[in-house]
Order: sequence, then structure tokens, then C-alpha cells
Amino acid sequence: MGEKTRMFHRKDTRPVRVGDLTIGGSDEVIIQSMCTTKTADVKATVAEIHRLEEAGCQLVRVTVNNMEAADAVKEIKKQINIPLVSDIHFDHRLALAAIENGIDKVRINPGNIGRRSKVEAVVKACKERGIPIRIGVNAGSLENHLLEKYGYPTPEAMVESALFHIGILEELDFHDIIVSLKASDVPMAIAAYTQAAQAFNYPLHLGITEAGTLFSGTVKSAAGLGALLSMGIGSTMRISLSADPVEEVKVARELLKTFGLITNAATLISCPTCGRLDIDLFSIANEVEAYIANLKVPIKVSVLGCAVNGPGEAREADIGIAGARGEGLLFRYGEMVRKVPEAELLNELKKEIDIIVHEFNRTGEIPGRRQHQERIELAQKQAQAQHS
Repeated sequence: MGEKTRMFHRKDTRPVRVGDLTIGGSDEVIIQSMCTTKTADVKATVAEIHRLEEAGCQLVRVTVNNMEAADAVKEIKKQINIPLVSDIHFDHRLALAAIENGIDKVRINPGNIGRRSKVEAVVKACKERGIPIRIGVNAGSLENHLLEKYGYPTPEAMVESALFHIGILEELDFHDIIVSLKASDVPMAIAAYTQAAQAFNYPLHLGITEAGTLFSGTVKSAAGLGALLSMGIGSTMRISLSADPVEEVKVARELLKTFGLITNAATLISCPTCGRLDIDLFSIANEVEAYIANLKVPIKVSVLGCAVNGPGEAREADIGIAGARGEGLLFRYGEMVRKVPEAELLNELKKEIDIIVHEFNRTGEIPGRRQHQERIELAQKQAQAQHS
């Protein structure tokens, strides 16, 4: 077999500063979204960004398609708490105006804004202010010479496009670069990002473009981005949905939790339905999910329908309930704490969650988790000793 091609893991990529964030060079994956408002409408744009911030968005992009939008950047920046990215197409003057007004990152394809002097002007302005550039390759808008060469959008064509734009910036000694290679076709996007991770060490911005509505787009994005995240690819991501952008952030946080790539979010464990259910599991699980949705605490909460498999299935939960007719069980790490009347089950769980959150905010630790991990490690050592 031939030698395996090296692939740059996200933690081995070049760190790029964006405002007060660093993208690349670590295992952290930054969550971003894009405003749906007219950027020149400062009030509406700021209001939407505040909603995104509250949901956990770390970086937000706005379209800068005219000079009014570019001028609005200055006032928007004054009223928000996360870095702001400008989305620029073709007109380098809009990029220069956004930079002048304090933008934190520019999304632009240097090959699409005209003669070299225009590119040099944008790069010079970015260099002077320490502003990075995202090269945004899209399967739907590849250069004509690449379509002629490959006959159709392909992963290879997308990577070649990225390398072309990277080359323009590198010739000008500019290296604060982030790259995206978006396609609506999931296998194509996975292949393009994988090949890009083998071709260069600039951090990658993940996304499946035109993914779809809240339901279908979530499934599509989870399939594509989940595959890439599992390979260590991607330093920032946007879930693109035809929905309220706050939903994009919620899905992104949930996806990152799945891979253990986020440490300030609560996780809900709930069981599927079966004939043993004696409580209204759906409504309880939904209410608990809403209760913990905005917690910036890495608590694991379990809501299970019965006591047969429940505690064992959720032995990693910091707190959980298993329902039964008349009464249910409150448990931690698979061990029963006490029995609770069915009518009080939900309120008791919320009280326990509040206690854990309070203790975490006070001490920086989830109460009981360290001891639980120590018990696991001891049990594993004992098992290994018995079978060695």
C-alpha cells in the first residue's frame, strides 16, 4: 500500500486572529452565523446579532453589498460583543470601506475583484489593521477556466480554486487566511474539505451551502459536517438553514456537543419510546431541553421513561429522572438518589439542575463528577488486573 497522505488536523492549522477570537491552532471550533437583515438597518441588524449572541454565536457575518451597508459597520460594531465579518463580492471599495469602519474579518475572493492593484489595496488595508481574509469557494460559482478544465464542479476543482486565491494572497506576503469550500452536495463537500486539509494548513470554515429548511438542512449539515468534525477537520463552522439564524447556532452547538468539542453547553439524554412508558416522556423531555438550552455549563441531564434500563443507560448523567406510574427515580451517575412522586418529578429535577449550576459557577466543577471518573478508572484498573 502507498504512503498515507498527511492531513492537517484542526489543532495543527495556522492560528488566525479574528477580533478577540483565534481560529485554528487548537481543537476549538468557533460557531458563526449570518444576519438576515439589511445591514444598513442598524437597529434590526444589532437586534438580530444580540439574539445570536445570547444563543451562543461567537462570530457573525453581514452582507456588505453597498456603501450604506459598509458605513453601517461602524455603528453596528459599537453595539455588539462578538467579531463582525463582512461579506464582499466583486467591489473592492466596499471591502476598503468596511475595513475603515472596523470590520474584524473580510470574506472575499481576491481573484474576483479585478486587477492586481485592487487586491493589493485590500491586502494592504487588512495588513495594517491585522484583519484576516476568508477565501470563500463555492461549487456554484467556480471560475470558468476550472469548469472548462473539469467539465463540472468537482472537489478537485474547488481545491484548485482555493489554491489559486491563496496563491494571490501569499504572493503579497499575506497569510492571515481562512478558507471555506462549500457545496450543497454533501459527498462533494466532504471530499473537497478532506483534500483541502491535505493541501494546506490554513484553518477551514465548514459549511454545507443551501442545506435546506430547519429539518432537512439540519440532517444534511449534521451528516456532512459531522463526518468532517470526526476526522479533525474544521476550525469554524456555520450551519446554513432556511430558518431563523438562531436555529443555526442551536444546531451547531448540538453538533459540537456530540463530538465533545464544546465545553460550555448542557446536554440532554433521553430515551426512545417503547411500550413500557408510563409517563408523558415527550413533554417532560421537551420542557427540560428548553430549561437547559441557554445554560453555559457542561451538565449532562437525563430524562428516561422507565426504571428498567434507565439508570444504567444514563450512568454518565450528572442528574436524571426515570419515570414510572405514581412515582419516579431521581439518580446521579446511574445510582438512585431518592424516589419522587410523579407530579413532582419535573420540578425536583429542575431544582437539582439549579443546584448543580450554582455549584459549577462557584467552584468551576460539576459536583460529584470527579469522584465518578475516579470510580470508573478504579473499576477499569481492577478489571484489567483480573484479566491480565
